[in-house]
Amino acid sequence: MATPASLELRVGIDVGSRCHSVAIGLSDGRLLEEFEIAHTAAGFQDFFRRVEASGLRHAAPIAVAMEGYNGHVRPLDSLVKARGWQLYNVNNLKLARFKEIFPAAAKNDRIDTRKTLELFQLRDHLPMAGDVLQEIAATPEENNVLKRLSRRRRRLVDERTRLGNALGADLQAVCPGLLEITREVNNYWFLNFLTCRKGLPKLARLRRASLLKVTGIGHKYAGLIQAWQSEAFFSHDVDLVGDMIQQDAERMLELREQIKALKDQMARVANDSAIARQLNTIPGFGLICTAELAGEIGTIERFQKETSLAVYLGMANLDHSSLGSSRVLLPFGSVYPTGDAFSWHQPMEQAWEESVSSEKSSCCYPDQSNQRWMALNIRNGMLGNDW
Repeated sequence: MATPASLELRVGIDVGSRCHSVAIGLSDGRLLEEFEIAHTAAGFQDFFRRVEASGLRHAAPIAVAMEGYNGHVRPLDSLVKARGWQLYNVNNLKLARFKEIFPAAAKNDRIDTRKTLELFQLRDHLPMAGDVLQEIAATPEENNVLKRLSRRRRRLVDERTRLGNALGADLQAVCPGLLEITREVNNYWFLNFLTCRKGLPKLARLRRASLLKVTGIGHKYAGLIQAWQSEAFFSHDVDLVGDMIQQDAERMLELREQIKALKDQMARVANDSAIARQLNTIPGFGLICTAELAGEIGTIERFQKETSLAVYLGMANLDHSSLGSSRVLLPFGSVYPTGDAFSWHQPMEQAWEESVSSEKSSCCYPDQSNQRWMALNIRNGMLGNDW
């Protein structure tokens, strides 16, 4: 039995989108209180009032464990850290496996919070259980800013890609041949051309002098447009779909400006980030990669060794073998390269930062040697700079 001096107040939170289930217990196994809070300012005040009262009553330090998946935990996680309490992330996958091994009679939010407290207890006796609860390390503010900016940029880039695909398909259906004058539907001059007049049929009647006044269109593109105008064809639904096409083109121009503004802002913030500066010394890394990685890594102190960092970044695939069948899998939640930057294999939020870094890859494949070298370079370079 733990002595009063060694007691720790432990709080388990099962996170929901609109309300959260909370259980408060002690490190000696006693369950003190269970309740629910709304995801509102009043709910947060009630949470801290109850937890602080229990902490004072038992004169015990406070540790909080919660899920961070899908971002519903914000801003409660940052409020907990602001009070100086220990904050742990619950690895969702391992929690699910734990509940399979030690099933409850039923499944509800209150039972899930008790399971989180049980994991606290198990961690004290079984070191392997420590991988289920990972302490959230403090992250430099500039990296937190880079995370929000880079994720916002990624969402806008994804929206632009979806709009571009839809716009190209609509153009092929409504005015065949128009898309042939440009290689990419999101070319700046082409979008300006699509939106320079209200109504797509009017584009076929623009004079050369008017074309040259459109931003981005010079004599070369004006000649291509005039060649199209001589044989322009529009389908019967151009009056309906044409307006949609021009609205999508206007939105893509807006997205272009917003993405550019975010990139400029990321460049300014990245200058203050030691991780971004270190990454920028690796050949082949540009602004977007360094800013996204700096934001998602947060602090190198989260990773005990380079294999954890490599798995987290999706650079060390995991073996999946059984009865002679062998294949490799990307770690769930890892970051992996997709074109000009890195994007999420699955959503991962602030409090779910270490949920895959404890997984280990059994080997490093030959074609991953450069990727492993990069992870080593990142970690060793930062440790060499007193990270």
